[in-house]
Amino acid sequence: MLLKQDLNMADSEKPSEGLQLSQEWLEAADCRAELLQHLKEQVPQIFCLKKELSPPEEEELTQRRLLHPLECFLFGEDPQEGRQKLQQGSASSQLCGRVFKEGETVYSCRDCAIDPTCVLCMDCFQDSVHKNHRYKMHASSGGGFCDCGDVEAWKVGPCCSKHDPGAAAAMDEAVLEPELHERAKKLFRVLLRYVTDFLVWEENFELPAELQPRVKDNAYYCVLYNDEHHSYDHVIYTLQRSVNCDQAEAQTHTTLIDKEGRRAVKRGTLRSCQQAKDLIRSNSEHISLQPLRVEILHATVMAHQTFALRLGSWFQKIIGYSVGFRQAFCQVALEPNADRDRPCLISRLMLHDARMYKGARKIVHELIFGSMLMDSDFKRLFAIEFTRHYKQLQKDFISDDHERSISITALSVQIFTVPTLARQLIEECNVIKVIVDTVLELLREHLDESNRFFFLGYNSDKFSRIQVIFHDLRYILISKPCVWTEELRGQFLEGFKIFLGFLKCMQGMEEVKRQLGQHIAVEPEWEAGFTLQIQLRHILAMFQDWCSSDDEIMLQAFKECHSALIECNNQPFHKEATDFYMCKHILRARPYKVSQEPVSIHLPISRLLAGLYVLLWKTGVIERLDNPECYDFIQLAEHPLRCVVLAAQVTAEMWRRNGLSLVSQVYYYQDVKCRDEMYDKDIIMLQIAASKMDPNHFLMLILLRFELFDYFNGNSVSKDQDELTQWNRLTEEMLFLLIAIFGERYVPGISHVTKEDVTMREVIHLLCIEPMAHSTLVKSLPENENHETGLEAVIAKVATFRKPGVSGHGLYEVKKERLMDFNPFFYHYSRSQRSKAEESQKKRRAQESNDKALRPPVPPAFSPSFSRIVQLLCCDVFIHILRRILQRAAEDRSTHWTEAMIQRALHLIGQALVEEKTQLESGSVEDVTFDFSLKARAVGSEHGKSLFLLLSKIKALPSLEAQKDLVKWLLQMFEIVKCIREKSSPTVSVSMDTTKPEESSQDKEKAERKRKAEAAKLHRQKIMAQMSAMQKNFIESNKMLYDNMPETGTQEEPVTSSESSAMEQRELCITFGPLRGPTPAEREVLTCILCQEEQEVLPLAPAMVLTACVQRSTVLTQCRGRIPANRADGTGTYPLFIPPDLAVGTHTGSCGHVMHATCWQKYFEAVQNTTRNRLHAELIVDLENGEYLCPLCKSLCNTVIPLIPLEPLTFNYENAEIIGQHLTLPRWIQVLAARIKGLKSVMQDNDVQMDGGSGSSGTTGLFGDGQPDFRSILAYGVQESRKFSDGIAEMLVVCATTVHRVGLKTAPNELCPRVPLMAWNTCAFTIQAIENILQEEDKPLFGSLQNRQTAGLKAIVQFAASQRLKSSQGVIQRHFADMMGVLLPVLSRKNTPSVLDVDFFHLLVGLVLSIPSLYQEEGIDLQPSAVSSAFNNMYIFHLVTMAHILQVLLTSTDFPAAGDAEETEEARLAAELYTTVLQHTGRLVPDLSGGSVAQRVKAGIEPFLRSAALFFNCLTGVHPPEELFSAPVSSPGQMEALCSYLALPFNVFQLFQDYRDAVSPMLQRWCGSPSITKALPGKTQTIRYPRRRNRLIDLPEDYSSLLNKASHFQCPKSTVDERKHPTLCLVCGAMLCSQSSCCLSQLDGEDVGACTAHAATCGAGVGMFLRIRECEIVLMASKTRGSTYPAPYLDDYGETDPHLGRGNPLHLCPERYRKLNQLWQQHCILEEIARSLEVVNVMFAFEWQLV
Repeated sequence: MLLKQDLNMADSEKPSEGLQLSQEWLEAADCRAELLQHLKEQVPQIFCLKKELSPPEEEELTQRRLLHPLECFLFGEDPQEGRQKLQQGSASSQLCGRVFKEGETVYSCRDCAIDPTCVLCMDCFQDSVHKNHRYKMHASSGGGFCDCGDVEAWKVGPCCSKHDPGAAAAMDEAVLEPELHERAKKLFRVLLRYVTDFLVWEENFELPAELQPRVKDNAYYCVLYNDEHHSYDHVIYTLQRSVNCDQAEAQTHTTLIDKEGRRAVKRGTLRSCQQAKDLIRSNSEHISLQPLRVEILHATVMAHQTFALRLGSWFQKIIGYSVGFRQAFCQVALEPNADRDRPCLISRLMLHDARMYKGARKIVHELIFGSMLMDSDFKRLFAIEFTRHYKQLQKDFISDDHERSISITALSVQIFTVPTLARQLIEECNVIKVIVDTVLELLREHLDESNRFFFLGYNSDKFSRIQVIFHDLRYILISKPCVWTEELRGQFLEGFKIFLGFLKCMQGMEEVKRQLGQHIAVEPEWEAGFTLQIQLRHILAMFQDWCSSDDEIMLQAFKECHSALIECNNQPFHKEATDFYMCKHILRARPYKVSQEPVSIHLPISRLLAGLYVLLWKTGVIERLDNPECYDFIQLAEHPLRCVVLAAQVTAEMWRRNGLSLVSQVYYYQDVKCRDEMYDKDIIMLQIAASKMDPNHFLMLILLRFELFDYFNGNSVSKDQDELTQWNRLTEEMLFLLIAIFGERYVPGISHVTKEDVTMREVIHLLCIEPMAHSTLVKSLPENENHETGLEAVIAKVATFRKPGVSGHGLYEVKKERLMDFNPFFYHYSRSQRSKAEESQKKRRAQESNDKALRPPVPPAFSPSFSRIVQLLCCDVFIHILRRILQRAAEDRSTHWTEAMIQRALHLIGQALVEEKTQLESGSVEDVTFDFSLKARAVGSEHGKSLFLLLSKIKALPSLEAQKDLVKWLLQMFEIVKCIREKSSPTVSVSMDTTKPEESSQDKEKAERKRKAEAAKLHRQKIMAQMSAMQKNFIESNKMLYDNMPETGTQEEPVTSSESSAMEQRELCITFGPLRGPTPAEREVLTCILCQEEQEVLPLAPAMVLTACVQRSTVLTQCRGRIPANRADGTGTYPLFIPPDLAVGTHTGSCGHVMHATCWQKYFEAVQNTTRNRLHAELIVDLENGEYLCPLCKSLCNTVIPLIPLEPLTFNYENAEIIGQHLTLPRWIQVLAARIKGLKSVMQDNDVQMDGGSGSSGTTGLFGDGQPDFRSILAYGVQESRKFSDGIAEMLVVCATTVHRVGLKTAPNELCPRVPLMAWNTCAFTIQAIENILQEEDKPLFGSLQNRQTAGLKAIVQFAASQRLKSSQGVIQRHFADMMGVLLPVLSRKNTPSVLDVDFFHLLVGLVLSIPSLYQEEGIDLQPSAVSSAFNNMYIFHLVTMAHILQVLLTSTDFPAAGDAEETEEARLAAELYTTVLQHTGRLVPDLSGGSVAQRVKAGIEPFLRSAALFFNCLTGVHPPEELFSAPVSSPGQMEALCSYLALPFNVFQLFQDYRDAVSPMLQRWCGSPSITKALPGKTQTIRYPRRRNRLIDLPEDYSSLLNKASHFQCPKSTVDERKHPTLCLVCGAMLCSQSSCCLSQLDGEDVGACTAHAATCGAGVGMFLRIRECEIVLMASKTRGSTYPAPYLDDYGETDPHLGRGNPLHLCPERYRKLNQLWQQHCILEEIARSLEVVNVMFAFEWQLV
């Protein structure tokens, strides 16, 4: 579209030129010739020039020279004025008509849409009433358009608020002036013909005569076309080889070819283009057997084709201005051609569609959408044209290789789904006949000599395209007519006959014959037949629905269907009829054996007839049927019966040699996808036959077809085990069929039930298998033509919903009162479902202390027409069959019966007794003809073999123990029925007999349970006694160990009776200083997870290690997206000083599993060797970077941490008191400064800035007279350094090297001076991350961490503390001096940062862990004594805390409001400090209360204090106060407990008073730093304290809000409107364009997608993204690793919906999102990815880096 300013520019340049030209054309005698002459001159000058114009230049020229004059001609004046006049007189359209792009989210309302194809675009949906209804959302495949405003598409709310129906009235009035209308038609006629001619133009070198140039240049284009055979890479490769272009250029060409359908890849002479063409064809043939399609076009042909396409979008713009223009365009497009043989212009375009390239098709389709389909009258005319050419269009589509979404045939959904239009097309064009004829013609090649389909060797691609045509037939039948006209009746019946002709080709197709002896050599083709059946499933149901809506149609359709079935002479009998005798009954029937003769599973006409017959009865039209007696139901039921027998024989494994194809067919025959119109209809046909035939004859026929007639007549005896097994299995299946014929009455028409009752019964039986999720239920239920199952309407009546937890999904459980409807032989159960349901229900009954009898439910009564079916269960042959079966069981000849057979027989007896009882209770005994119980008692009683007596016999059989309860219940039922018949209540003896067994069985069960419980109790006692003995024995043999234990115990649990013990208790809870608590001795014995051997953790023992994963992290960052560059030369202050924004940290986590170091090394080597040979193993573990999976829990690890025990310590308080009196803070600073100065290894640089020129005089000036000596520091107590075994020393290096390598993204180098720094930094960062989690979850600081976190934290702190022993002492001392320079100006250097530029917790950890290096003497490994360490730690901590308080004060602007409370000491000191600081920094003192300052400072330093408490606890092992164990971090009293533990005064400002002399000068120096004076006026961004706690972004509650956001997302780097994958970063909220070539960028010299590039800056390589249109989370850990994870959005049924497959409304689940937040905060994303990749067997590597 052209922008307004471009128009204005074009107008202002030459305002009169366009008007002048248009005037000339108007006045010309032949207007068309003049217009074409102009195009002939101008078009080649603009398009396809030698020097290609840029798109804006080309657009500007097109607008100025071509489109502007055309618009002047159209309006007859300046176009801008003409448009303004039009806008005043017209209103917006009532129809939305937005054309969907591929992947765009569309909405359908399940309550209001006429059918599922009626959809709304995002904007209309948001403004419609349907937002509050039951809606579905899904991704459009492209090509459809929004139905907002179409009153025929919606039952309610057809318009959103924008497309108000009030606009329609205004639109009708918006008629063009006659002259304008005429001009429009004249112009449209010329231009549309021009467009059509060039879009269908097939002459590559020549133009039409009127456009032929005077001189023809030798300028040609080699044009490459899109096809679906070659991949992107193939085309890029071919272009690089053929037209000498680089890869980037080849990629551009390929992308545009895929998008537009064609692209000129070379311009030159005819010869050079021919060479390029030959090269492209030959190069592409090497790759694929089919060459790429290449054409050579003359430059002028190419120019006119390009402009024709541009005119297409211009037409769209023009017809959008006014309804009048649109109508004029439609009239021109549809007006008949002067040449009668040639179709109208729009038909020419349609008929040429398959030969057009993609870009041209899109323009034509959008033009049709914007014109014809937006106007009901023209839509009808277009529909008639479309139907007229339907067959040809479909033929073209079949041979086309493009997808249907860009084929003109896809428009059928816009036409055929409109109810009024569909009926008009049936009446005027008989569209049903047209569609079915098209299918028949396309499938004609698959007909055999019997005129039946035979799909051997069919083309699956072509066949799948033919299937699409069935969708059109479904669309036509979607809404049945309310009113039938004679014309509609006639045409519908004619279409129905043609449809029956199609079904005739399916009736009996693909017959199978049982294979004997040898297994079938080649599996026959069967999928095509079932694919047809699945396509026809809804169409058959819809035809029946249409027939049932009109009596006349119903009768005619039934007769036609019957005639068609009679005509189908498939599967004839080969023998004459014979008489068969059984129980004095004679059946005359023709012999036929399914096991010996051909049989087909495809019987659509028989099944359609069954459906129509039920509808005849249901609607009462049967009374109008002529001679209903003349229908031979034995003949009609023959084929369905054969089909049922085939399924039974396959189940009995008689057809094993026919291979899997037949097993698959039988599976689908009974599966939910097909059973509606296959298995269910066969059962109905057998029920129809049973209702019409003599029951004995019917059963004899069934026995004949099951090939069991002789077996039950006693004429067939066999000793062959296989044959006996077969007979048993067939008997089971035959009995199952009888259960179904008699008991399956839930069909509207067969009994008085509704569709809702049917669905309810299905749901009950599904839930009796197990509790199920909503989606599982939906999949297991049959859908109607609108993809609805009816589940929502009934689910609340039959089930209760159990909500999901943090994982899993919501489940429905069947209500107890509904279990009485459970039928263990429900005919829709598969074999596995049946056994599962039976097991589940028996278990449930046992839990409720009921018997285990699964009784047949009471079925609804048959409707009168089917009432004779019940006679089956009381006829002679039925009694005979049951007696035979039970007799075999009573004789206990195990080869002649099975338990399943007996169970079915008992179920049938139960069904018969329930039926008899029901009939007796609802009518008088005299009227009831159903006499099963009488026959069961009487027949055979003279020989003691009546059914009743046989039942009593089998009750005692041990082999039928499982059926005992059911037999008991049947005997009770016999008594109850007998009593009802005799009109008496059951006798006392009977009632005693009937209740006693239940009671006694219950008593027995209780006694049994009691006995088992007693036995279990005795067993437990015996084991406990054994364990106790073993324990005593262990204590005896380890007396030494147990003798030492109480001492440590008394330290931890002092007696509270005396004053001194109370004092000790308080001391125990201080981590450093003169009152430091003791470190209790804790003996730690651990088991190696690999060799399972136990070992105590000792410094000199073989090393034990903890699995660990080191990763870079931005979880705590305060400047998301800014990661500091790592300087390779090691200059700069990072990582010596960590900035307070914590831009990136190094986190070390552990899964807590322990191994011997030697075991780990062996395991790691084995993993490296085996993993190299595993497919795609590099996706899970990066071997080069030392990654492996924990052997136990499969967590991702990349190093191990050596376990170093804490040294037990009893503190010498007397010594501490003496030293404390002498070693004050000033003295300590002097001693430290002297030591640092003396250690020449540190002080080689001469840039140390000492106060007063020399170190000694400086220190003296600051801190008094006594000048300390270089070795004074040693006087306060030293001890020998800890010694470690070689194993531990080696593992310390392994761990430190990994931390250094990962943290700094550098090559491994254990000698790098930054190795110890990174060890301290990872220790500090990990502690801060853990403190962050505890604060986030409001858990106590101690005691609430998982064991793995606690073990990992202790190990990391001890590893970091021991790091100085493995590094050069000089390096450590240098680091200490540098870090101390931040606190002591006396030691600062020129690049020492100010107090604002340092994270003080990292500094604290570094100082505490490096200060022992100062005690190192030449040749002697020394470290400070416990007392020295206690003072060192205390003074370092106090100094750092004071500096941090200053940092908080300097960065605070938002002080809390002051309360009215009186001024406390704390508030006074806080105000005093703040005033001093402001004076030092030269700022005005604001009017702030001391209370506000104190409150602000305490809040700011609390995270630091909590982190310090965790650190010192792991370092010293001193037990913290109880308050830090029990109370959450936010509870009152925490600050006091922290201060107590960290040897701070409760009033932290007291520190500045206590150390006034030492700190005052330092305070002044700290505040005087240049960076502070620069930062304070707000010139630079400073971090506020407490720092912002990072969480994942807030997500909207309703998922459609996110979809809405995604629909308005525009890729910043692409202007095209192709499908995008909008992806939301959950860490920072950025919207990215994922998996798209437009957003590829370079990262470390490799092309990566937008998400990978974003994760590198936002999450240091780790990312968590929500792919909005796919509704799934993507976790990313590096360029090559990622995995998907369920989105935190659930539907109303507690289920996630990946890829919006179900499309239900989705809502945010806060618990799941919280879990995702924890996953991120706890640094478990890598672990999650590794686990998911380990579980999923990756066959084809997914290129995560391109996401």
